[in-house]
Amino acid sequence: MAHPNPSEAKALRRVVVASCSGTAIEWYDFFIFGTLAATLSEHFYAPGHPLNALLQALGTFAVGFAVRPFGALFFGHFGDRFGRKATFLTTLLLMGGATAAIGVLPGYQTIGPAAPIILVALRMLQGLAIGGEYGGAAVYVAEHASREKRGYYTSFIYTTGTIGLLISLLVVSGVRAALGEEAFRAWGWRIPFLASIVLVALSYYIRSKLHESPVFTEMKAGNLHSTSPVRESFAGDGGWRTIGAILFGLLAGHAVVWYTGQFYALFFLQTILKVPMASAYTVIIAALVLGTPFFVIFGWLSDRIGRKPILMTGLLLASVSYYPLYRWMTAAADPFQPVTITFIVLLQVIFAAMVTGPLGAFLVDSFPPKVRYTSVSFVHHSGNGWFGGSLPLIATAVVARTGNIYAGLIYPIVVAFVAFLIGMLFVKERRAE
Repeated sequence: MAHPNPSEAKALRRVVVASCSGTAIEWYDFFIFGTLAATLSEHFYAPGHPLNALLQALGTFAVGFAVRPFGALFFGHFGDRFGRKATFLTTLLLMGGATAAIGVLPGYQTIGPAAPIILVALRMLQGLAIGGEYGGAAVYVAEHASREKRGYYTSFIYTTGTIGLLISLLVVSGVRAALGEEAFRAWGWRIPFLASIVLVALSYYIRSKLHESPVFTEMKAGNLHSTSPVRESFAGDGGWRTIGAILFGLLAGHAVVWYTGQFYALFFLQTILKVPMASAYTVIIAALVLGTPFFVIFGWLSDRIGRKPILMTGLLLASVSYYPLYRWMTAAADPFQPVTITFIVLLQVIFAAMVTGPLGAFLVDSFPPKVRYTSVSFVHHSGNGWFGGSLPLIATAVVARTGNIYAGLIYPIVVAFVAFLIGMLFVKERRAE
């Protein structure tokens, strides 16, 4: 196959950069809540019961995940009917507005029970927005790339979740260091939420310069686009059988591996092992910086050897490795061994990269173009929203109930291994237009 000319390659790079910038910022907005869950629990929930407040904050965090599939269906409908570009410009503005609103929301001491209620509502808006964003960005990039390089180019979109988490950690660390702990806990925590306004404005400007996806443009010109994307997503080629197999045989496992290796690792260090926040953030940030290139490496590799072998291997490695890795992490925390813990977290990030780097191309290939935005978004956010978003809450509750610091790992280990078994039997790899 002929290589693209320089102007085409430049245009494709522009598409990738613009798509990734917005998606990373949306993930920053989404994760800043989780990064500051412990602090938010002190401001927005009834005082006197810190553990209950923390569990409520984690429950509110999970609400954002629970509504993501509904955002996928709602915005997927518009993405498949009216275009990819306009839809994910809308989700960007919705996410930025909800995040900034959290930054100015009065706390429990000021408005009482209304504070957590409004916080849940804003978190739901965040979930709806990210539900329409992530799949749409992956589809948009994939429909600009050739099939031979689809894994490589879409893998950049799938680095943005990690980059968004990394940015949230860096911003929180920077603001905390600049203000001091007391000022940060009193009011400085609002700054990372308000910073979203500037980031979203910049990304919106960049994205507004893009053109519509060539695949959608061709479908629109030939009047081949779907008039009922949600209904058609669950029928025919993109039906329940395909969605169910991918949801339970891949996305459920992907979700717990991604969130365990990056988010739960931070939570385990900070909350369970009582590692000082600055030290915990430092090792997580180092592991994320070192591990992020692996998302692209595995996406590139999937163009050569296939998506499924890499995805399934990542699920299996994670499920058999978590328990020994977390025991090793505990041993390395007292006394604190930063290099060792960074390496342990890096291994988990690599597992996450294996189940994520090839994922965008795999999902895009699995569904027909006319319902691709809806189908990809729904299956992705159902897996991540329901299985991944509940992980911190379930793991924390299990640890609190049993008193066993490793009991929280039962959930991701079982889900990842069951997904591996279902995936090996029922998930099929395809190469679509």
